Amino acid sequence: MHELLSQLLQHALAIWRYRWYVIVTAWLVSIGGWISVHYLPDRYEATARVYVDTQSLLRPLLAGIAVQPNTNQQVAIMANTLINRPNLEKVARMTDLALQAKTPAQMEGILNELSTRIKLKGTGYDDNLYTISYENKNPVLAKKVVQSLLSIFVENGLGSNRKNIASSQKFIEDQLQSYESRLLDAENAIKEFQRKNIGVMPGEMGQDYYAELGALQEKISQAEMSLKEAENRRDSLKHQLSGDDPTLLTDSPASSSSPEIDARIQTLEQNLDALRLKYTEQYPDVVATKRLINELKARKKKEASMMKPASGLSQNTFYQQLSLSLAEAEADAASMQARLQGYQARYAELKSQADRIPEVEAEYKQLTRNYEIYKKNYDSLLSRRESAKMSGEMEAKTDVVDFRVIDPPRVPLAPSSPNRPLLNATVLLGSLAAGIAIAFLRGQIRRTVDSRNDIYNLTDMPLLGTVTLIESADAKARKKKGLIVFSAASLSLFVVYGAMIALHIVMSKPA
Repeated sequence: MHELLSQLLQHALAIWRYRWYVIVTAWLVSIGGWISVHYLPDRYEATARVYVDTQSLLRPLLAGIAVQPNTNQQVAIMANTLINRPNLEKVARMTDLALQAKTPAQMEGILNELSTRIKLKGTGYDDNLYTISYENKNPVLAKKVVQSLLSIFVENGLGSNRKNIASSQKFIEDQLQSYESRLLDAENAIKEFQRKNIGVMPGEMGQDYYAELGALQEKISQAEMSLKEAENRRDSLKHQLSGDDPTLLTDSPASSSSPEIDARIQTLEQNLDALRLKYTEQYPDVVATKRLINELKARKKKEASMMKPASGLSQNTFYQQLSLSLAEAEADAASMQARLQGYQARYAELKSQADRIPEVEAEYKQLTRNYEIYKKNYDSLLSRRESAKMSGEMEAKTDVVDFRVIDPPRVPLAPSSPNRPLLNATVLLGSLAAGIAIAFLRGQIRRTVDSRNDIYNLTDMPLLGTVTLIESADAKARKKKGLIVFSAASLSLFVVYGAMIALHIVMSKPA
């Protein structure tokens, strides 16, 4: 630490020895610098502030109905890209700066100058308050540039969303036309496929080939059981009927008609009419009912032809009931037989198409799957198109993003730069630093011995003694006079600096 202080003291003595280098250098540099600062052209900074309000009342009202882009993000991107080359060229044309450029190089210089001096910064809540500033020696031009930038900023904000919505609507319309064509082709393909594969199409309610085959097996088993029950009942009635006497002795003549058969025929005809309303003529129950009606009519004719009037004879009532029950049992058995045959025929038909039907079902599922996908996308696009239309109307008829000019472009009366007091102070400090540096270098070039330690460090030999310099009265007077002149020169430098500051204050006051 002591050695460091010793070195600093040595350098300070060397600088003090060449102090006139300091003051002369400071004077020369200061005068040149202050003259340069004085003649620097004044520059005026034009500023404007605009607030972008993205909190529209329609946003919560139309949530989920219309498309609502992230306006805060869009405004931030728009602000960050405001100072780009196309916008700078537009500003140059709007302010007639482009007329000053005679060559492409001059135009490039104008654009570079604009890009360097134009400033855009966000302030305030969520950075929605923007300040646009530009500095130029011509205050009118500076104001024009800021006004042009403000107009471009507002126009881009109002037009960007509309342009995006228009392009989105066009894209959705193109996709709708494409999916409409695909949907129509898929519908035509399904119709043509159904026409070519009539009879082997999948059953109703989504029933496929193997499910229908299993259902038919179940129906065949139930029909066989029902037929067996009907045949057993029919055989039992035949056995009972074979042991009864059809006539009894009576005094009244036999009736010439069979009212039971007529009632049975009437009932069956009513059932047949009801079946025809639901099924075709080839349906098993319809065929069996028609055959039973024909059998009963033939039996009625036969009994009518065989019936002769005889006194003391009449039909046995129990026998008649058994005959009627037997006819019903035979009709049921015939109906069950016809139904079983129909099921068996359908089962045999499906078995014969064991290879074709699964292929048809798989192809049909693929066609319907594509159709459902196209239809789902088409319906989704329709919904989005309506949302886009509503968004376009909302953008065209309302101000979703509101630009409010808080401070219009203005230029202060006093120039914004250069800051002459600061520059003059910088020149003064720089000139003093330059003088000290020159004095220090001079001291390093012509080194002197100022103390015993310096002699010891240079010779590395023991010091026997020193000789003291005794100055004369004239030498002391000259030395004192030199200090006075040096002090006056130094003080004059600061006085001139103060005069420059006062001159700037007087000149900067508005007239």
